[in-house]
Amino acid sequence: MKKITTLIILALSLSSCVSNRVFNDLESRYAGLKDNYNRQTKSIENLNAEIKDLTEKFVHLETTLEATQDRLNQKQQNMEKLESSLDLLKQNSESALKERIAENETLLEKIADRENELVDRMARVDELEGLIAEQQQAMRNLKEKISDALLNFEDKGLTVEARDGKVYVSMENKLLFRSGSWRVESEGQKAISSLASVLADNPDIAVLIEGHTDNVPYVGKGELKGNWDLSTKRATAIVNQLLENPDILPQNLTAAGRGEYLPIAPNSTREGRTANRRIEVVLSPQLDEIKQILNTVD
Repeated sequence: MKKITTLIILALSLSSCVSNRVFNDLESRYAGLKDNYNRQTKSIENLNAEIKDLTEKFVHLETTLEATQDRLNQKQQNMEKLESSLDLLKQNSESALKERIAENETLLEKIADRENELVDRMARVDELEGLIAEQQQAMRNLKEKISDALLNFEDKGLTVEARDGKVYVSMENKLLFRSGSWRVESEGQKAISSLASVLADNPDIAVLIEGHTDNVPYVGKGELKGNWDLSTKRATAIVNQLLENPDILPQNLTAAGRGEYLPIAPNSTREGRTANRRIEVVLSPQLDEIKQILNTVD
Protein backbone atom coordinates (compact mmCIF):
# COMPACT_ATOMS: atom_id res chain seq x y z
CA MET A 1 0.00 0.00 0.00
CA LYS A 2 2.88 2.33 0.81
CA LYS A 3 4.47 1.53 -2.53
CA ILE A 4 1.30 2.42 -4.40
CA THR A 5 0.97 5.72 -2.56
CA THR A 6 4.57 6.56 -3.31
CA LEU A 7 4.05 5.86 -6.98
CA ILE A 8 0.99 8.07 -7.07
CA ILE A 9 2.82 10.93 -5.50
CA LEU A 10 5.70 10.41 -7.83
CA ALA A 11 3.41 10.34 -10.78
CA LEU A 12 1.75 13.55 -9.75
CA SER A 13 5.06 15.29 -9.21
CA LEU A 14 6.34 14.21 -12.56
CA SER A 15 3.13 14.72 -14.44
CA SER A 16 4.22 18.07 -15.54
CA CYS A 17 7.47 16.80 -16.92
CA VAL A 18 6.57 13.49 -18.45
CA SER A 19 4.80 12.79 -21.58
CA ASN A 20 1.26 11.63 -21.90
CA ARG A 21 2.46 8.27 -22.98
CA VAL A 22 4.34 7.78 -19.77
CA PHE A 23 1.41 9.09 -17.79
CA ASN A 24 -0.96 6.74 -19.45
CA ASP A 25 1.42 3.93 -18.87
CA LEU A 26 1.66 4.78 -15.24
CA GLU A 27 -2.07 5.18 -14.93
CA SER A 28 -2.57 1.80 -16.58
CA ARG A 29 -0.09 0.25 -14.19
CA TYR A 30 -1.83 1.96 -11.30
CA ALA A 31 -5.21 0.62 -12.39
CA GLY A 32 -3.72 -2.86 -12.65
CA LEU A 33 -2.13 -2.60 -9.26
CA LYS A 34 -5.38 -1.33 -7.75
CA ASP A 35 -7.34 -4.13 -9.31
CA ASN A 36 -4.79 -6.60 -8.04
CA TYR A 37 -4.97 -4.97 -4.64
CA ASN A 38 -8.74 -5.34 -4.61
CA ARG A 39 -8.50 -8.94 -5.62
CA GLN A 40 -5.90 -9.57 -2.94
CA THR A 41 -8.03 -7.78 -0.40
CA LYS A 42 -11.06 -9.86 -1.41
CA SER A 43 -8.95 -13.00 -1.27
CA ILE A 44 -7.68 -12.01 2.17
CA GLU A 45 -11.25 -11.41 3.31
CA ASN A 46 -12.26 -14.81 1.97
CA LEU A 47 -9.27 -16.37 3.64
CA ASN A 48 -10.08 -14.61 6.88
CA ALA A 49 -13.67 -15.89 6.63
CA GLU A 50 -12.40 -19.38 5.94
CA ILE A 51 -9.96 -19.06 8.82
CA LYS A 52 -12.79 -17.94 11.09
CA ASP A 53 -15.00 -20.77 9.90
CA LEU A 54 -12.17 -23.25 10.31
CA THR A 55 -11.40 -21.79 13.71
CA GLU A 56 -15.00 -22.26 14.77
CA LYS A 57 -15.00 -25.75 13.38
CA PHE A 58 -11.72 -26.45 15.15
CA VAL A 59 -13.12 -25.11 18.41
CA HIS A 60 -16.25 -27.25 17.92
CA LEU A 61 -14.18 -30.27 17.01
CA GLU A 62 -11.90 -29.61 19.93
CA THR A 63 -14.92 -29.38 22.23
CA THR A 64 -16.36 -32.51 20.68
CA LEU A 65 -13.00 -34.22 21.04
CA GLU A 66 -12.81 -33.26 24.69
CA ALA A 67 -16.35 -34.54 25.25
CA THR A 68 -15.51 -37.72 23.36
CA GLN A 69 -12.32 -38.07 25.35
CA ASP A 70 -14.31 -37.63 28.58
CA ARG A 71 -16.80 -40.26 27.48
CA LEU A 72 -13.95 -42.49 26.43
CA ASN A 73 -12.30 -42.01 29.81
CA GLN A 74 -15.62 -42.73 31.53
CA LYS A 75 -16.09 -45.88 29.45
CA GLN A 76 -12.53 -46.86 30.18
CA GLN A 77 -13.20 -46.48 33.88
CA ASN A 78 -16.43 -48.45 33.52
CA MET A 79 -14.54 -51.09 31.59
CA GLU A 80 -11.93 -51.29 34.32
CA LYS A 81 -14.68 -51.62 36.91
CA LEU A 82 -16.36 -54.32 34.86
CA GLU A 83 -13.07 -56.16 34.45
CA SER A 84 -12.46 -55.87 38.19
CA SER A 85 -15.98 -57.12 38.90
CA LEU A 86 -15.50 -59.90 36.38
CA ASP A 87 -12.24 -60.94 38.01
CA LEU A 88 -13.91 -60.90 41.40
CA LEU A 89 -16.84 -62.86 40.01
CA LYS A 90 -14.47 -65.39 38.50
CA GLN A 91 -12.66 -65.72 41.81
CA ASN A 92 -15.93 -66.07 43.67
CA SER A 93 -17.25 -68.49 41.06
CA GLU A 94 -14.12 -70.59 41.24
CA SER A 95 -14.25 -70.52 45.02
CA ALA A 96 -17.96 -71.37 45.02
CA LEU A 97 -17.36 -74.05 42.43
CA LYS A 98 -14.58 -75.58 44.51
CA GLU A 99 -16.82 -75.48 47.57
CA ARG A 100 -19.68 -77.06 45.62
CA ILE A 101 -17.36 -79.74 44.26
CA ALA A 102 -16.11 -80.43 47.79
CA GLU A 103 -19.70 -80.59 49.04
CA ASN A 104 -20.66 -82.93 46.21
CA GLU A 105 -17.68 -85.15 46.92
CA THR A 106 -18.63 -85.26 50.59
CA LEU A 107 -22.23 -86.00 49.64
CA LEU A 108 -21.12 -88.76 47.27
CA GLU A 109 -18.99 -90.26 50.03
CA LYS A 110 -21.99 -90.16 52.37
CA ILE A 111 -24.18 -91.73 49.70
CA ALA A 112 -21.58 -94.44 49.13
CA ASP A 113 -21.38 -95.04 52.89
CA ARG A 114 -25.17 -95.15 53.10
CA GLU A 115 -25.32 -97.57 50.17
CA ASN A 116 -22.77 -99.78 51.91
CA GLU A 117 -24.80 -99.54 55.11
CA LEU A 118 -27.92 -100.40 53.15
CA VAL A 119 -26.22 -103.41 51.59
CA ASP A 120 -25.06 -104.55 55.03
CA ARG A 121 -28.52 -103.95 56.46
CA MET A 122 -30.18 -105.86 53.64
CA ALA A 123 -27.74 -108.71 54.24
CA ARG A 124 -28.64 -108.68 57.95
CA VAL A 125 -32.35 -108.53 57.06
CA ASP A 126 -31.91 -111.52 54.76
CA GLU A 127 -30.03 -113.28 57.53
CA LEU A 128 -32.80 -112.38 59.99
CA GLU A 129 -35.52 -113.59 57.63
CA GLY A 130 -33.60 -116.80 57.08
CA LEU A 131 -33.15 -117.28 60.82
CA ILE A 132 -36.84 -116.60 61.50
CA ALA A 133 -37.83 -119.02 58.74
CA GLU A 134 -35.50 -121.64 60.23
CA GLN A 135 -36.94 -121.10 63.69
CA GLN A 136 -40.49 -121.25 62.40
CA GLN A 137 -39.72 -124.51 60.66
CA ALA A 138 -37.98 -125.74 63.79
CA MET A 139 -41.07 -124.90 65.85
CA ARG A 140 -43.31 -126.73 63.37
CA ASN A 141 -41.01 -129.74 63.58
CA LEU A 142 -41.03 -129.46 67.37
CA LYS A 143 -44.82 -129.37 67.42
CA GLU A 144 -44.93 -132.53 65.33
CA LYS A 145 -42.42 -134.31 67.58
CA ILE A 146 -44.31 -133.33 70.74
CA SER A 147 -47.62 -134.35 69.20
CA ASP A 148 -46.13 -137.73 68.34
CA ALA A 149 -44.55 -138.11 71.78
CA LEU A 150 -47.77 -137.22 73.61
CA LEU A 151 -50.17 -138.96 71.25
CA ASN A 152 -51.31 -141.40 73.94
CA PHE A 153 -52.40 -138.52 76.20
CA GLU A 154 -54.50 -136.47 73.77
CA ASP A 155 -57.74 -138.13 74.96
CA LYS A 156 -56.82 -137.37 78.57
CA GLY A 157 -57.05 -133.60 78.47
CA LEU A 158 -53.77 -132.87 76.62
CA THR A 159 -53.55 -130.71 73.49
CA VAL A 160 -50.63 -129.46 71.38
CA GLU A 161 -51.07 -126.30 69.33
CA ALA A 162 -48.76 -124.03 67.32
CA ARG A 163 -49.58 -120.33 67.09
CA ASP A 164 -47.72 -117.01 66.93
CA GLY A 165 -44.42 -118.80 66.34
CA LYS A 166 -44.73 -120.79 69.59
CA VAL A 167 -45.88 -124.25 70.63
CA TYR A 168 -48.46 -124.55 73.40
CA VAL A 169 -48.83 -127.81 75.31
CA SER A 170 -51.94 -127.64 77.48
CA MET A 171 -52.60 -130.34 80.10
CA GLU A 172 -55.71 -130.39 82.24
CA ASN A 173 -55.09 -130.86 85.94
CA LYS A 174 -57.01 -134.15 85.98
CA LEU A 175 -54.08 -135.65 84.05
CA LEU A 176 -51.48 -134.27 86.44
CA PHE A 177 -52.80 -133.56 89.94
CA ARG A 178 -55.46 -134.53 92.43
CA SER A 179 -57.74 -131.75 93.61
CA GLY A 180 -55.90 -129.28 95.84
CA SER A 181 -52.58 -131.10 95.34
CA TRP A 182 -49.40 -130.14 93.52
CA ARG A 183 -47.79 -133.58 93.47
CA VAL A 184 -47.63 -134.95 89.94
CA GLU A 185 -49.54 -138.21 89.57
CA SER A 186 -48.03 -141.22 87.81
CA GLU A 187 -49.95 -140.73 84.56
CA GLY A 188 -48.88 -137.09 84.52
CA GLN A 189 -45.29 -138.09 85.19
CA LYS A 190 -45.37 -140.25 82.07
CA ALA A 191 -46.64 -137.32 79.97
CA ILE A 192 -44.04 -134.96 81.42
CA SER A 193 -41.29 -137.53 80.90
CA SER A 194 -42.29 -137.90 77.23
CA LEU A 195 -42.28 -134.13 76.84
CA ALA A 196 -38.87 -133.90 78.53
CA SER A 197 -37.40 -136.38 76.05
CA VAL A 198 -38.35 -134.06 73.17
CA LEU A 199 -37.15 -130.93 74.97
CA ALA A 200 -33.81 -132.56 75.76
CA ASP A 201 -33.17 -132.82 72.02
CA ASN A 202 -33.96 -129.11 71.56
CA PRO A 203 -31.71 -127.17 73.92
CA ASP A 204 -32.37 -123.89 72.09
CA ILE A 205 -36.01 -123.80 73.18
CA ALA A 206 -37.19 -121.58 76.04
CA VAL A 207 -39.77 -123.36 78.20
CA LEU A 208 -42.37 -121.43 80.22
CA ILE A 209 -44.58 -123.52 82.54
CA GLU A 210 -47.75 -121.73 83.60
CA GLY A 211 -50.12 -122.97 86.29
CA HIS A 212 -53.83 -122.01 85.98
CA THR A 213 -56.87 -122.56 88.20
CA ASP A 214 -60.58 -121.90 88.01
CA ASN A 215 -62.18 -119.11 90.05
CA VAL A 216 -63.42 -121.33 92.86
CA PRO A 217 -61.63 -120.14 96.02
CA TYR A 218 -59.31 -122.61 97.67
CA VAL A 219 -60.71 -123.50 101.09
CA GLY A 220 -58.33 -126.23 102.14
CA LYS A 221 -56.04 -126.04 105.13
CA GLY A 222 -52.30 -126.25 105.27
CA GLU A 223 -49.52 -124.28 103.64
CA LEU A 224 -51.50 -123.19 100.54
CA LYS A 225 -52.67 -119.60 100.61
CA GLY A 226 -55.07 -119.67 97.66
CA ASN A 227 -55.45 -120.42 93.96
CA TRP A 228 -52.48 -118.31 92.95
CA ASP A 229 -50.24 -120.11 95.38
CA LEU A 230 -51.57 -123.45 94.16
CA SER A 231 -50.99 -122.54 90.49
CA THR A 232 -47.43 -121.51 91.27
CA LYS A 233 -46.63 -124.69 93.19
CA ARG A 234 -48.05 -126.83 90.38
CA ALA A 235 -45.95 -124.98 87.78
CA THR A 236 -42.87 -125.49 89.96
CA ALA A 237 -43.68 -129.17 90.35
CA ILE A 238 -43.71 -129.57 86.54
CA VAL A 239 -40.33 -127.81 86.36
CA ASN A 240 -38.90 -130.24 88.91
CA GLN A 241 -40.39 -133.15 87.00
CA LEU A 242 -38.74 -131.94 83.76
CA LEU A 243 -35.39 -131.53 85.52
CA GLU A 244 -35.34 -135.22 86.31
CA ASN A 245 -34.13 -135.53 82.74
CA PRO A 246 -30.41 -134.63 83.05
CA ASP A 247 -30.28 -133.31 79.49
CA ILE A 248 -32.78 -130.53 80.24
CA LEU A 249 -31.03 -127.17 80.78
CA PRO A 250 -32.40 -125.46 83.93
CA GLN A 251 -31.69 -122.01 82.49
CA ASN A 252 -34.25 -122.70 79.75
CA LEU A 253 -37.07 -123.27 82.28
CA THR A 254 -39.37 -120.70 83.88
CA ALA A 255 -42.25 -121.41 86.28
CA ALA A 256 -45.16 -118.98 86.59
CA GLY A 257 -48.41 -119.08 88.57
CA ARG A 258 -51.34 -117.41 86.77
CA GLY A 259 -54.06 -118.32 89.25
CA GLU A 260 -57.59 -117.82 87.92
CA TYR A 261 -56.82 -114.72 85.88
CA LEU A 262 -56.25 -116.19 82.39
CA PRO A 263 -59.25 -118.49 81.83
CA ILE A 264 -59.82 -120.12 78.46
CA ALA A 265 -63.47 -121.00 79.14
CA PRO A 266 -66.33 -119.61 81.25
CA ASN A 267 -66.13 -120.54 84.91
CA SER A 268 -69.93 -120.68 85.05
CA THR A 269 -70.00 -124.32 83.89
CA ARG A 270 -68.33 -127.50 85.16
CA GLU A 271 -66.74 -128.09 81.75
CA GLY A 272 -65.40 -124.53 81.67
CA ARG A 273 -63.88 -124.81 85.14
CA THR A 274 -62.30 -128.15 84.20
CA ALA A 275 -60.70 -126.56 81.11
CA ASN A 276 -59.40 -123.63 83.14
CA ARG A 277 -57.64 -125.90 85.66
CA ARG A 278 -54.59 -126.66 83.58
CA ILE A 279 -50.85 -126.51 83.08
CA GLU A 280 -49.65 -124.76 79.93
CA VAL A 281 -46.14 -125.36 78.65
CA VAL A 282 -45.19 -122.55 76.25
CA LEU A 283 -42.24 -123.36 74.01
CA SER A 284 -40.48 -120.44 72.34
CA PRO A 285 -37.34 -120.17 70.21
CA GLN A 286 -34.42 -118.42 71.85
CA LEU A 287 -34.39 -114.84 70.56
CA ASP A 288 -30.87 -113.78 71.52
CA GLU A 289 -29.53 -114.23 68.00
CA ILE A 290 -32.54 -112.49 66.49
CA LYS A 291 -32.24 -109.60 68.95
CA GLN A 292 -28.55 -109.24 68.09
CA ILE A 293 -29.35 -109.02 64.39
CA LEU A 294 -32.20 -106.57 65.08
CA ASN A 295 -29.83 -104.35 67.04
CA THR A 296 -27.49 -104.21 64.04
CA VAL A 297 -30.38 -103.50 61.64
CA ASP A 298 -31.70 -100.51 63.62
